[in-house]
Amino acid sequence: MKALVEIRNVELLSDDWGVLKKTTFALPGRDGVRVEQTRETYDRGNGATLLLYNRARRSVVLTRQFRLPAWVNGHDGYLIETAAGLLDGAAPEERIRAEVEEETGYRVGAVRRLWDLFMSPGSVTERLHFFVAEYEAQDRVSAGGGIAEEGEDLDVLELGIDAALGMIGSGIVDGKTVLLLQYAAQHLFAPRAMMILIAGPYRSGTGGDPALIARNVEAMEACVLPLYEAGHLPVLGEWLALPTVRLAGSRADGDAIYDALFHPHAQRLLSRCDAVLRIGGASSGADLMAETARSLGKQVFTSMLDIPPAT
Repeated sequence: MKALVEIRNVELLSDDWGVLKKTTFALPGRDGVRVEQTRETYDRGNGATLLLYNRARRSVVLTRQFRLPAWVNGHDGYLIETAAGLLDGAAPEERIRAEVEEETGYRVGAVRRLWDLFMSPGSVTERLHFFVAEYEAQDRVSAGGGIAEEGEDLDVLELGIDAALGMIGSGIVDGKTVLLLQYAAQHLFAPRAMMILIAGPYRSGTGGDPALIARNVEAMEACVLPLYEAGHLPVLGEWLALPTVRLAGSRADGDAIYDALFHPHAQRLLSRCDAVLRIGGASSGADLMAETARSLGKQVFTSMLDIPPAT
């Protein structure tokens, strides 16, 4: 593919901490005719990053430091990140071990390489090498914090994996860190037991027929034992909402008292749940549960097969 690129001019704009160039080049379009373009590229070298994790403690080690570009773009500048650094000519495995010890104080042995990614390919040439490594308390040989002579002043944070995942998009907005945390959640940590709200049609599609309503409840309850055997805590909103509705004086499903309490009660329950299993056909109530769950940052499953067993 490189042969297709015709470089027509390269202008050096800056050569300080990194190299900024303005390149004019041509690429053939779909019709085969070359189209000239001009782009700026910033070359700061390649880098590596690593997530420290402890399976038994369900914890990870991250850092917090000030990043001027984030501050310039409206953030407070203090980003929570995985340990990372430029290679400076060293092999990625060698450099990341040294960087982790400098930043976090942990001396790691074996590191596992995951992948190499371009993090901002529209303008930055950097290829970032991703790693993970396990740590134990005795592996910490210093306080970390970075190298003061290089202007580094990092906080070292040990967080539970669930807490760290809950911070994505708010407390954690660094791309490489989000990728590694999500990898860890899927591949390094066994999922914890979840309280799962089973949401499906209750009155929808029944025309108020008690037998059809009972059949809808049975369909939801059919999910209970498999979820329980998988290590989770299943619950139906109907189990708790219906007694409350009756105690409040409802005479029949769908009356004013029912409408005032049934779905709000289920939504209160949802606030305490970790996830929703949405089953069955059309149901505005079940759709409301799923939509509310997503707005709260909770997982929404549509199949039992998608729910991993807990340990």
